Amino acid sequence: MIIWNQKLKVQMDNRPIVALDFGEADQAMRIVSELSDLVSWFKVGKQLFTSTGPRIVEQLREADKSVFLDLKFHDIPNTVGSAVASATAIGANMINIHASGGIEMMKVANRSAEEVSDRLSIPKPKLLGVTVLTSMDQSTFQKDFASSRTLSDQVAYLAVCAKEAGLDGVVASPLEIEIIREKCGAQFWIVTPGVRPKAVSLGDQKRVMTPKEAIDSGANQIVVGRPITQAIDSFQATKSIFAEINE
Repeated sequence: MIIWNQKLKVQMDNRPIVALDFGEADQAMRIVSELSDLVSWFKVGKQLFTSTGPRIVEQLREADKSVFLDLKFHDIPNTVGSAVASATAIGANMINIHASGGIEMMKVANRSAEEVSDRLSIPKPKLLGVTVLTSMDQSTFQKDFASSRTLSDQVAYLAVCAKEAGLDGVVASPLEIEIIREKCGAQFWIVTPGVRPKAVSLGDQKRVMTPKEAIDSGANQIVVGRPITQAIDSFQATKSIFAEINE
């Protein structure tokens, strides 16, 4: 008989990323400890990184976890390149930058990651371009940006720009996976936030799918935060997500 944890080991390594949206390292590491047998990847965003600094990345790496550093860098090319260099040096396994910062900015970021990785003899982190935030829907997009493109066309355009700049993939809503695959190919890495298990509140997310739907649509990894971290039993909530994926 296959033990549950062993059965899902294959899924664990490259599917869910748990978002550590906390203000204190102790809160974050408690969740990491609770989910240690289930989850390999954790996301550190602006709230946690601003509170704790690079030490939280070091703590996660010391716990043998992979880190998605979700700081969404967006600035002039030199500044973003320097920020990506620092993020690479502290051990982030995946880093994102806003694709709307332009191709030159993304190219400089990619070169910076390569140079630091070579110098320190460490694996180069995956670099992802952020397309359009999952809290934004079509009507909000057109109202706020007065764009002649549809939201999905804008996502596809930014994904193509990210690929041209040498990035490994993008962060995008699961609703745009199909068009990104069409434009950028099967090897392009797609990480999807905006994932909500069945019967869980959407919160401020608008373009969403369930974990199973996102993975069946072709997502390489999914990001899940509050449905796990705010659950009464985070371990059981995570098991339920794996079960839903494996239905």
